[in-house]
Amino acid sequence: MGMTMTQKILAAHAGLDVVEAGQLIEANLDLVLGNDITSPVAIREMDQMTVDTVFDRDKIALVMDHFVPNKDIKSAQHCKCVREFAHEHHITNFFDVGEMGIEHALLPEKGLTVAGDVIIGADSHTCTYGALGAFSTGVGSTDMAAGMATGKAWFKVPSALKFVLTGKLPKWVSGKDVILYIIGKIGVDGALYKSLEFVGDGVASLSMDDRFTISNMAIEAGGKNGIFPVDEKTIAYMKEHSKKDYTIYEADADAVYEQEYTIDLSKLEPMVAFPHLPENTKGISEIGEEVTIDQSVIGSCTNGRMEDLRCAADILKGRKVKKGVRCIVIPATQEIYLQAIEEGLIKTFIEAGAVVSTPTCGPCLGGYMGILAEKERCIATTNRNFVGRMGHVDSEIYLAGPAVAAASAVTGKISSPTQL
Repeated sequence: MGMTMTQKILAAHAGLDVVEAGQLIEANLDLVLGNDITSPVAIREMDQMTVDTVFDRDKIALVMDHFVPNKDIKSAQHCKCVREFAHEHHITNFFDVGEMGIEHALLPEKGLTVAGDVIIGADSHTCTYGALGAFSTGVGSTDMAAGMATGKAWFKVPSALKFVLTGKLPKWVSGKDVILYIIGKIGVDGALYKSLEFVGDGVASLSMDDRFTISNMAIEAGGKNGIFPVDEKTIAYMKEHSKKDYTIYEADADAVYEQEYTIDLSKLEPMVAFPHLPENTKGISEIGEEVTIDQSVIGSCTNGRMEDLRCAADILKGRKVKKGVRCIVIPATQEIYLQAIEEGLIKTFIEAGAVVSTPTCGPCLGGYMGILAEKERCIATTNRNFVGRMGHVDSEIYLAGPAVAAASAVTGKISSPTQL
C-alpha cells in the first residue's frame, strides 16, 4: 500500500520506511514557530522543563505579528517576554518591529520553510507552508514548548483527501475563491484531522500566492494540513528565497485517499462566505440580496501578499472608496510593503481613500486596526468569520478574495469587480 505526500514526509522524519493513517509517530522537526500571543505560554512551559536551552537556535522562529507595534500594556508585556527569551537563548530567527511581518507570509519570504520540511507552529494557520511541499501544522503552546526543547513532536499520521484541480482560474478569481469553494463543499469539519492534497494539471496555473492562500485555509475545513506537489514554480520560489536544502516527495500511485474531488478552476467565480462560518459560501452571482458594508479589510496571513495588493490596486485605481466605508489595507511583510510603495500601489490606495497599516494580523482576530462595533458589517480577505471574531458579537464578517473586497469598498455593498 502506497503513501501520500504527507505520509512520506512524516515517515522520513520518524526514521521509518512506511507509515499508515492513524499510526502514532515521533518525528524530528525542521522548524518550531511561535508568535507574540502563543510564545509566552510556551516559554513559561519550557521554564518548567529540565532543559537549559532550545534544541537548535537556528530552528526556532519567533515572530511578533499579532499586536505589533504593541497596542496596549498587555501586548507589550507579551512581546517583552518573547524578546527576553530570544535574547537569552540567542534565537537566530526573531522578528520584531522594523523587520516583522505576518508570520505565515514572512517565513517563506525569509527562506525558512522549504519542501520536505516538518514544521510545527503555535498558530493554526501554520499549515500555509504546505504550498511549498512541506508538512506543516498548528499545535498548542505546550507542544511548541516541547518542540523547542527537544526538536521532536508526536503526530497521528493523517488520512488524506485528494483534490484534482483542472483548468485555469478566470479573471478576478484567485486561490481564496478556490479554498472557499472547497470549504463550502465539504464543510468546516469535512477534513477533520486529514491531509488535503492538491494535484492535477490545474496546479501549474496557480501562482505561489494562490497556493499559500489555499494551504493557509486548510484548517478552516478541519484539516491537519494542506499540501501541494513541488513543481517548477515551487523550485523557483525556493531558489529565490532560501539557501536551505529541500527534498521533494511525491505521492505513490497507489496511495490511499478517503475521498477524491475534481474541481474545474475555469468554472469558479468569486466566492463570499457569509456569517458566521467559512462554509457558508455563495458564488457572487448567487447573492440575491443587497449586502451593505461598513468596512473592507485587505490583508492577513491569507491575503496580504503582492498579488493580493496588486489585484486590489487594479480595482481601486482611479476610483474612490464609498463615503462611509472604511477600507483598510495591510501588507503582510515589510518587503511586501516596500515593493507596494515602489510599484505605486500605496499611492493608489491612499488616493482612493483607503488607509494603509504596518504589517500586522490586526483586526483579523479582533486585535486592533479595524475592530467592528455593534451591527457593523465587514468584507474581509481574512480567514475566519466566527461570531465576534473581529469585534462586537453583533457584528458580521463576510470572507472574500481581494477583488471582491476592493470592489465592495467602492460600491459600499458586496460586489463583483465586473459590477463596477
